[in-house]
Amino acid sequence: MVANTVCRSCGKALPGRAGRTGRTSVYCSAACRQKAYRNRRAAPADTVRGLIDAIGRQVEDLVPQPASVFYSGVTDLASSVGQLRRIARVARDSAKADSVTSDSVTKSPPPGDPAEPDPDASPGRAGAPAHGSGADPVLAESDFAVLVEPYRRELRVHCYRMSGSYDDAEDLVQETFLRAWRAREGYAGKASVRTWLYRIATNACLDLQRRTARRPQRYEPLPGMNHGSAEPPARVTWLQPYPDEDLPSAEEQPDAHAVSRETLELVFLAAIQHLPARQRAVLVLRDVLGLSAAETSEALEMTVASVNSALQRARPTLRDRLPRRRTEWTTGTDAREREVLRRYMAAAESLDLTRFTDLLSEDIALTMPPNPFWFVGRDAITEFLRISLDPASPMFLGHWRHLPARANGQLAAGGYVRRPGTTVHRAQVLDVLRIEGDRIVEITSFEPHLFPAFGLPLRLPADR
Repeated sequence: MVANTVCRSCGKALPGRAGRTGRTSVYCSAACRQKAYRNRRAAPADTVRGLIDAIGRQVEDLVPQPASVFYSGVTDLASSVGQLRRIARVARDSAKADSVTSDSVTKSPPPGDPAEPDPDASPGRAGAPAHGSGADPVLAESDFAVLVEPYRRELRVHCYRMSGSYDDAEDLVQETFLRAWRAREGYAGKASVRTWLYRIATNACLDLQRRTARRPQRYEPLPGMNHGSAEPPARVTWLQPYPDEDLPSAEEQPDAHAVSRETLELVFLAAIQHLPARQRAVLVLRDVLGLSAAETSEALEMTVASVNSALQRARPTLRDRLPRRRTEWTTGTDAREREVLRRYMAAAESLDLTRFTDLLSEDIALTMPPNPFWFVGRDAITEFLRISLDPASPMFLGHWRHLPARANGQLAAGGYVRRPGTTVHRAQVLDVLRIEGDRIVEITSFEPHLFPAFGLPLRLPADR
């Protein structure tokens, strides 16, 4: 076989290989390799066979030297294999759905959900041959999985906005795919796959809301605890954080990237939980996803007039529950905010209460969903923390270490505690911070079971 003499990406001559051993590279640089990979991803395979073949080509293109190119190639390969694994999981679950009753969060389709074939709501991939008609009336499990898997991440974000819970969002996406699988015979390509899946996902979210009847409450004072003199904040017991790394990238959704972060901040998520389920769905579909009133009315089986009326009621309710200065602190994270996070973690690790409280605003709010603890005001928080940070106190919690993270477009810190008499730091709390200027104005502390979703370990090794 004659060796390649030009780069497969840019067409330039490949560098000479005098004195070099190993497989011949087919790209002249790491940049060309990355460009070729992006081009392959831009035109994904429409079948499992096509994806398997693409992975085979990636394997063939691997070169062990130089190390940076080898690492980049293996990373790309791992990403493709991960995609194939997710597709295989969807195919497996779809095959089970016909004979095994789903045990996810939604037990049965709500009214208006296209669980039965509905030609007027059937999707098709733009530019792809329509299935569900002619000689190919039914999608196979693997082809169905290839069709819907690319929408998993944005559907999870959508279900998270609707539910406020990361755990529920995971289950709701799975339920969406199962409902779509059951409705596959109605697939005729009259609407986009994305629109069809969003319709099913929204109805699954509404069904969850109907079953659980969740309503935000107000925190109640606890006996013997100083909560501060301000009004109790709203209590959303099911609220959970969302890892920034799991958000669709600008390359995946360039038009939705900025609004994704703005509409995933915890204060926004908590605010929309106060809306009735239908108003929440209308607001998310219209103002977040940008669907037209007609598309929204079809998805929710409402009239256009009802959609517009629901949106007019939802917007002022939402505005009333958002901070006045919100537009100032959603513009991104700057070096000053990162410095506040660094000082926050350092103060906790040194058990320095003074340094810690100096970072807090006078009217800071601290909540800990789903737990009933809450504090408003720096003095109340200082009193609460004093006994747990003092080694001489009988309620001393232990020694802290932290790892930085990002959640809901905000800075966060994963806190680990080494309790007295132990040697290992164990995951304790994920603190999501809202920072204005050089002060922390809100801390939302979550339980640690979601650490893996943020790439955080559940334990750290003993101090060296």
